[in-house]
Amino acid sequence: MTNLVTATELADLIAAEAVRVLDVRWQLGRTDGRREYLTGHIPGAVFVDVEKDLSRSGDPAEGRHPLPSTEQVQEAARRWGLDDGDAVVVYDDASGISAARAWWLLSHGGVDVRVLDGGWAAWKAAGGDAESGSAEYTPGMITLTDVSGDSLTIDEAAAFPEHGVLLDVRAAERFRGEVEPMDPIAGHIPGAVNLPTTVHIGEDGTLRGADELRANFAAVGVNGDTPVATYCGSGLTAAHTALVLAEAGIDAKIFHGSWSAWSNTPGRPIATGA
Repeated sequence: MTNLVTATELADLIAAEAVRVLDVRWQLGRTDGRREYLTGHIPGAVFVDVEKDLSRSGDPAEGRHPLPSTEQVQEAARRWGLDDGDAVVVYDDASGISAARAWWLLSHGGVDVRVLDGGWAAWKAAGGDAESGSAEYTPGMITLTDVSGDSLTIDEAAAFPEHGVLLDVRAAERFRGEVEPMDPIAGHIPGAVNLPTTVHIGEDGTLRGADELRANFAAVGVNGDTPVATYCGSGLTAAHTALVLAEAGIDAKIFHGSWSAWSNTPGRPIATGA
């Protein structure tokens, strides 16, 4: 089963009143996407705050976006108006990179959730309707299962290259340790291999075809036969690569603390170079 929907498919679901839509706009360097949401969003979509709803405050050693508890996500999902059995579509304005965090948490919580391929740009390109202001909705009573499944601790991430492929999905120059705009130390987790999540995204913002995705992964030793885990800077982009892996038919784990946790934990070894 695909984890994506097209803009046309989403329009049909909305017309049939068969889906709940969540706007998960967030980008690095922007407090949140609420202003953009209020300016214009998919009709009926409810705004999701990535910082407050899909992560929590924590010690720097936990990373910049620590994994939230099931109770926190469930409380937020009820505020969004979700009930048990609802079909959900999430989208953003970053080719799915922030929406994938919601996809990961909700799918592990037992929700039927998909990501709008290409996000807000694809919706507008398809001629989709838009509305401004906040959507009106009634709070829901959804019950989530444990959202922390397939999440790695820092020790598990450190040991992962011994038996699987640990994918660092940041830009190559950050992986090599040449630059580090966000975290205290540049470099990568020893044994990790680099595959930036952006290589999976086409010029129009949608995911590339399944054959091309599988070829991208095969080039770094990921073919479905070996365990694979992902990490990034703060844990958000790692979920996007996990989504791409799912589309390629490969299950993945995520080190949600990612480089921000690793680089803030004293004594952790640092690798640099290609």
